[in-house]
Amino acid sequence: MRKQTISEKFGELKERKEGALICYVMAGDPSAEATGKIVEALANGGADIIELGFPFSDPVADGPTIQAAGLRALAAGMDIQQYFGLVRDLDVLIPLVCMTYYNPVFRYGVEKFVEGAAEVGIGGLIIPDIPVEEAADLKSSCDKHGLDLIFLIAPTTTDERIRKILQRGSGFLYLVSRLGVTGTREDVSSSTKDLLSRVETKLPKAVGFGISTGRQAEEVRTAGADAVIVGSAFVKIIEEGKDVNGKLEALARELKSGILKAS
Repeated sequence: MRKQTISEKFGELKERKEGALICYVMAGDPSAEATGKIVEALANGGADIIELGFPFSDPVADGPTIQAAGLRALAAGMDIQQYFGLVRDLDVLIPLVCMTYYNPVFRYGVEKFVEGAAEVGIGGLIIPDIPVEEAADLKSSCDKHGLDLIFLIAPTTTDERIRKILQRGSGFLYLVSRLGVTGTREDVSSSTKDLLSRVETKLPKAVGFGISTGRQAEEVRTAGADAVIVGSAFVKIIEEGKDVNGKLEALARELKSGILKAS
């Protein structure tokens, strides 16, 4: 079953003048079997793209909520082969993005990892700890196998590095709304608007880190984001373990509703 590409999804949403909801969850948390139902719940709730995390023991960009999810997934036995099998079996048509760290990709083999990801239906990669200047091999493999390589841009990213990222990134740009690690916040950082205005590109601009409510999603979309990325709020629901799929779907609907209000 062929999944939409990231560019196809954003093209479809652009025609409708609609912002995208990108949802992150950790593969294998609490189990590989549960992840399939979790992804379906998010898709039913209105997710346009799903980031499916592959766990790593030292996730430098992630706050305690996602760190804990990664440790639970590793303890449950998640590895690359199981991850690829899980993705292959997912019954959704929306684009899937793998978010992980460079160490497991490098140890597995960059070309082998990218080829395997493409074969099972992954449409893009996000690897926060590889600098754009050192990503030539990864970029080459992604181009060869038709995967988008998605880079992060933070409020502290220099204009020179932003230019390099714009030259080498594809799919969408992941704009980090605030300094620090992932996690829910009460407010939307004032640096979000500044960053959105600094980055001039035809690539869709997706804002993440700290977003957890429909109101915040509406605010980010109103500020000019093409997409809103939410992770820790979903992962917390999974951690709590009560009516997980129902609550995930409800939160996705709330977030998508906020995005639509601003579209």
